[in-house]
Amino acid sequence: MSDSTGETLKSVATAGLVQFQKSQEEVEIHSWSLVRTAAQMQRTVDAIAKTGGLVLFTLVDPQLRDALVKGCAKHRIGYIAVLDPVIHAMGKYFGEKARNLPGRQHELDAEYFARIDAMHFTIAHDDGQHTEDIDKADIVLVGVSRTSKTPTSIYLANRGYKTANVPIVPGLSLPGELHGSCQPFVVGLTTSPDRLVMVRRNRLIAMNQQAETDYVDIEQVRAEVAEARKICGKYNWPVIDVTRRSIEETAAAILNLYAKRQEQLKEQQAGGDCL
Repeated sequence: MSDSTGETLKSVATAGLVQFQKSQEEVEIHSWSLVRTAAQMQRTVDAIAKTGGLVLFTLVDPQLRDALVKGCAKHRIGYIAVLDPVIHAMGKYFGEKARNLPGRQHELDAEYFARIDAMHFTIAHDDGQHTEDIDKADIVLVGVSRTSKTPTSIYLANRGYKTANVPIVPGLSLPGELHGSCQPFVVGLTTSPDRLVMVRRNRLIAMNQQAETDYVDIEQVRAEVAEARKICGKYNWPVIDVTRRSIEETAAAILNLYAKRQEQLKEQQAGGDCL
């Protein structure tokens, strides 16, 4: 239950549930968002009383919190105020009392518009499009076909990073703009040839195309993956193996590398040089 969109709770609940076997089949999630009046709270408590379970909530209004806690206690339902430990610790550290304003993280601030701008850039620069201004990207992902470049780019864009992706195609040169001294930050994505063949074959089947071509020939794919690694090594681009990674894990690894690279850039620029 949330007085805002509930996205924070969904993330926390999902992260917790994956640690338990029963969560895969037996757990049903009920969501109540934008609960901001006494009448809405009463209806929600009545619904919770019928469903039972464990209540995770983010509520900043003291009266609404009190109504929920009393309702849960009355019906003997467990509850967790998810953000309380974080807010209390921050308040102690900053020496400041929290403002208790719902949905502040979703206000239309500069960060929000930066994410929208990043998303537009990323969509326009998907799959090797518009490489003439690719130097404006924060991050560029390169790799052979079906190495999760597009979904990873979209995820990074949603975090506010202008991300382009360029396929490494046998026999074709990469855009010269990728070889600049400072921008952008290029990361290679790779995967195991066996996994790649399976993904590509499923893709061809879904598109009702011939499923036996060089595109899915294991020897050709191995050579393709090896050549891509060689190209990344030539330009000293870091490579991430996405075989056993989710999109979120891949993006986290990329952002760790990006942060390190930004620190290196600061040091180089302070000395009058650039990477």
